[in-house]
Amino acid sequence: MRDSSNNPETFSRDTEYLYKGDRIEGMSLKPEVIPCFLTTAFNMDNLDDVNRVYAEHGYTYIRTRNPNRDALAEVVSFLEGGAKSDIFSSGMGAITSTLTTLLRPGDQIICNRYIYGETFNVIDEVIRERMGIEVASVSFEDLDEVRQAVTEKTRMIYTEVVSNPTMRIADIRTLADIAHSAGALLVVDNTFTTPFAIKPLDLGADVVINSLTKFLNGHSDAVGGSITARDAELVDKIHHISMLLGTPGDPFSSWLILRGLHTAALRLPRQIETAAKLARALEKEPCISGVNHTSLESHPQRELSQSLVPGGLGCPMLSIYLPEDDMEKISQFMDRLHFARYAPTLGGIRTSMSHPVTSSHPNVPDDIRRAMGITPGMIRISVGTEDADDLIRDFHQALQVF
Repeated sequence: MRDSSNNPETFSRDTEYLYKGDRIEGMSLKPEVIPCFLTTAFNMDNLDDVNRVYAEHGYTYIRTRNPNRDALAEVVSFLEGGAKSDIFSSGMGAITSTLTTLLRPGDQIICNRYIYGETFNVIDEVIRERMGIEVASVSFEDLDEVRQAVTEKTRMIYTEVVSNPTMRIADIRTLADIAHSAGALLVVDNTFTTPFAIKPLDLGADVVINSLTKFLNGHSDAVGGSITARDAELVDKIHHISMLLGTPGDPFSSWLILRGLHTAALRLPRQIETAAKLARALEKEPCISGVNHTSLESHPQRELSQSLVPGGLGCPMLSIYLPEDDMEKISQFMDRLHFARYAPTLGGIRTSMSHPVTSSHPNVPDDIRRAMGITPGMIRISVGTEDADDLIRDFHQALQVF
């Protein structure tokens, strides 16, 4: 981005971020859109050149560093308000690289009970079973329970801002205080909410993770993940392990995600507003026993939502509870919908839905799932950019099967 030191005013986030990541180190050309560098390596002239490039941490091998990944990382850092970011092959790549870098055998991690199923699996099967790290899985709705779980071995507290798929909200400020009082790090997954709704680093988090595959890309055509930290050295440590694990992001996915990210400031406010309207409408449907959305007066953490973000924490995700004693009718309901389609992902411009028991949490035991608030009748909904009234009418007619 051009030097803005002589600008007489500060510009808005939604303008500024469009001009981040638009210059490539070592390239004198100034294209309107940066190119995708589909190369596995960059040439050097001689040993002097080789030594210079490595000393300057320049571009050598594509897994080590590449321009498209750097451009995307610059934009994510700006949006999250962090010192530095790194880009990964997937959201799970970002999560596993972070956990395996920052935890050691004998350490303890305190994990929110309400988390994405595969995050639960990697913490249980890799971090606990294979790395010998103690795991305390507790409800972060009860902060005293979190405090009681802290030991001298605690090195990390891990949570999502809004839990997948139950929409429980984590008190980031208080969790940061608990973590830092114990000399531990607070790591927060911001995928459901994105930095357009909330910036966890501003509330005290140390590391923020995003599955870029979802709302930040927004077009369901690329897979990627990111981490952002207040301390650039943390990112450098995680990047080193990421290279060894083979989890860095590739140029084409990074290029696609950056392209998608440029429209996020237009897409996400509409998706958040539509999700709130749909949630309110679905609360009135007699066959739905419960609706989870951060905007609802019925949300058990409504006051926390208001305290974290003025006006309340916005989120383009919601979940509903249908009668679990008739799975055939749930299938019929899904068949009758014109717009929302089943997809084991989220965050696209078209509304999608999933069945957590069979998609995101199939390997979580039923008793643990139910303790999380996940039942066979739960449907998770990712709201797209369709007209809100169209979605409301469509869900209403489809629910007539019950």
